[in-house]
Amino acid sequence: MAQTDPTAPAVAGGTARPPVTGRLHSWDLSTGVDGPGTRFVAFLSGCPLRCAYCHNPDTRHLRDGHPCLAEEIVREAAKYTGFIRASGGGATVSGGEPLLQPALTGELLHRFKHELGLHTALDTSGVLGARATDALLADTDLVLLDIKSWDRALHRRLTGVELAPTLAFARRLAGLGTEVWVRFVLVPHLTDPAANIEGVAAFAAALGNVTRVDVLPFHKLGAAKWSALGLDFPLAGTPVPTAEQVAAARAVFTGHGLYAV
Repeated sequence: MAQTDPTAPAVAGGTARPPVTGRLHSWDLSTGVDGPGTRFVAFLSGCPLRCAYCHNPDTRHLRDGHPCLAEEIVREAAKYTGFIRASGGGATVSGGEPLLQPALTGELLHRFKHELGLHTALDTSGVLGARATDALLADTDLVLLDIKSWDRALHRRLTGVELAPTLAFARRLAGLGTEVWVRFVLVPHLTDPAANIEGVAAFAAALGNVTRVDVLPFHKLGAAKWSALGLDFPLAGTPVPTAEQVAAARAVFTGHGLYAV
């Protein structure tokens, strides 16, 4: 059988598509955390945020990944489509921040959806939401949207960027009717004040397109990566939240009529 030439224009939906290149950090198969079912997850390199609790600091820079063609990533995902479909899963483009590479992100979402017939998800902070074209979002079935904090000053201190672009992107998704899962990381002594959680919950509930909220307990599993990069982990002395604290945060979201896990 003839081998596919990865440099040849891809054909998806009957239309020839020119090669799209970018930088991929890694890929994985995951269940339950990157969208529904078992999913092929492409982790793209580069992120403009500098989150204090980042568990993948090795994806910060574009140079942290390796050059690749969208075709190569799609071909890898195609190996698992039978297994993925049987689980009710799909494919997710994550990072880093995938919208730092909007051309590659858009191409992957398009081909995952139209060529492989998979449910698609975009995992993003929304900070670069303005880079997401209407076509990219039309190929996105679900957005996993990280809202780091409702308190603007805390958001900037935690991430190094402003909150406003994330909120603007969330409102745009609501206007399009795109399904959203909100992700909120619960960090004791930082993001856990009642007013902060209440602010995120009220905003998410008002959007009308948020079908799930993931309250993610802060953890230190990425501390070794910070050390390997010669960086000090900013939250090394911060405790992980208790089960009771996590349950209390989830209750705030459910109190607003949202499904929270």
